[in-house]
Amino acid sequence: MKVTAAFFRLIRWPNLVFIVFTQLLFFYCIYSPLLPVHSGLPQEKIFYLLVAASVLIAAAGYIINDYFDLRIDAINKPKKVIVDRYIKRRWAIVLHWIFSGAGILLSLYISYKTGVWLIAIANFICVLLLWFYSTSLKTKLLSGNIIISALAAWVILVVYLFAGADILSITGWKPIQGLDIKKLFLFTMLYAGFAFMMTIIREVIKDLEDMEGDRKYQCNTMPIAWGVPAAKVFTAVWIVVSIACLGVILVYAWQSGRWEGALYILLFLILPLAGLLWKLPRAIVPADFHHLSNVSKAVMLAGILSMLLIKFTA
Repeated sequence: MKVTAAFFRLIRWPNLVFIVFTQLLFFYCIYSPLLPVHSGLPQEKIFYLLVAASVLIAAAGYIINDYFDLRIDAINKPKKVIVDRYIKRRWAIVLHWIFSGAGILLSLYISYKTGVWLIAIANFICVLLLWFYSTSLKTKLLSGNIIISALAAWVILVVYLFAGADILSITGWKPIQGLDIKKLFLFTMLYAGFAFMMTIIREVIKDLEDMEGDRKYQCNTMPIAWGVPAAKVFTAVWIVVSIACLGVILVYAWQSGRWEGALYILLFLILPLAGLLWKLPRAIVPADFHHLSNVSKAVMLAGILSMLLIKFTA
């Protein structure tokens, strides 16, 4: 494998594309249509820097995770090991600090331009959390799962914070007539909550898949600490909660005359989750859990793509 190809695998480029896609969709499909016509997006160029900061921080997180997971990955997924095989460990740590530093600097500039310093502070905290997740928290019961799920939700929440700054730049602290702030907050909570739930489901499924290597290096993940049946029950509960929440949204969409949205939720979100719930108790070997992990990833993608439906059917 060439070094360039190895580098892109190291930073999980499909996941980075997903982050870009998510933030762009939320900005242009959820936030922008809520603005009155001709109000404009004066901070649009700064928003692209926000996306870049998110990508850099996430890439740094993937690099440091592989750096510290080298021995475990050699057992769980030996063919996918990059660090020390294609990219030396010292270069991996250098790349981590370069990407983290660039992400923080961009965040500081964004906060300076928007006046929302919470963006820089929170992104700095994200860098710290990714470091401690990779070094220690990943092996702690539930701690790592919750951190990664919260960071997935932050991908949406940070755009909401930026949208608030964009609104203030348009109005100068005056309300915009016709802008439904409550609707923007509602969509933010819906998508951030969806990202959190789907991520925690996938994280526990990945723990089930990686039990062999995790057990050898004394990682206290849920399947190891509580046992496989308990981990499956925990995951199943989150799947049921997700289906219930989506069911409420489906009923609301149907009653509001948005049958396209209701049908989309049923076909691409609820039914795949029901299939996941059906297959989970029957999963035994790592390949089974790998398949379930891919299903959960596909459901998350379908959820994010629903923003396009909202934009073009609203």
